[in-house]
Amino acid sequence: MNNRSLATKVALLLVVLSAASFGVFRGADFSQAVRPAHQSSPLSEPSTNSIEQAFKQRLSNIQVRVRGSVIKLLPDDRDGSRHQRFLIRLDSGQTLLVAHNIDLAPRVKGLAVNDMIEIHGEYEWNEKGGVIHWTHQDPRGHHPDGWISYQGRLYQ
Repeated sequence: MNNRSLATKVALLLVVLSAASFGVFRGADFSQAVRPAHQSSPLSEPSTNSIEQAFKQRLSNIQVRVRGSVIKLLPDDRDGSRHQRFLIRLDSGQTLLVAHNIDLAPRVKGLAVNDMIEIHGEYEWNEKGGVIHWTHQDPRGHHPDGWISYQGRLYQ
């Protein structure tokens, strides 16, 4: 990353933080701590290309940020840690399972088929397109924090 690009991202981050502190984003919910993951920032573009490459190369344990449309709501996984599960489709057509730990983060409320959602988490390869998990903060601080952004609210 060149210095100019880094300076631009830092400046944008400062503007957003300043605006938030003065109440410009009145509709957004800032009640939860927002800590962007180490390899991504809410100001960066979603990493659709990197997830497509990870799928083609059968890679896992990759921090990604994607935006997609909800195509199916699935029953919660209740074995071990509880997870809210749903499928999304990226613009590329690739589908992903999202496994959002609802023992560590709030459930994404009101989620419905055809809704747009943005997710930052860890990608794990599988034959069906892959899974994104770690969409929450790490209570031990050893793993990059993830999040889900939906209808102006950040779930982590």
